[in-house]
Amino acid sequence: VQLVESGGDMVQPGGSLKLSCESSRPIFSSHVMGWYRRAPGQERDLVASLTHDGSAVYKDSVKGRFTISGDNAKNMVYLQMNNLQPEDTAVYYCNIGWRTGDGVRNFWGQGTQVTVSS
Repeated sequence: VQLVESGGDMVQPGGSLKLSCESSRPIFSSHVMGWYRRAPGQERDLVASLTHDGSAVYKDSVKGRFTISGDNAKNMVYLQMNNLQPEDTAVYYCNIGWRTGDGVRNFWGQGTQVTVSS
């Protein structure tokens, strides 16, 4: 399985970006899809996730600003990011998990850089 992210860029505070993640495996059969980020000097942590039943979870600091969505027809996962702030600067990673016989197997993309700076 290959996940390829795109959409990272440098924007000013208050700006918007839409990250995309293309999956080589159909996402309609996935168990959970998510976006993580790793800021400089910090651990990678969850930004947003979307389960197969449509339940979305967001990191507190991005609630109301970020929206995760998926397009089953295109096998794409998106993260719409609005009102970006300098603290959102990080490498953003797509993660998708599919159920296996004994659990969930997760796959990662290579990451895309988001820089928020004036």
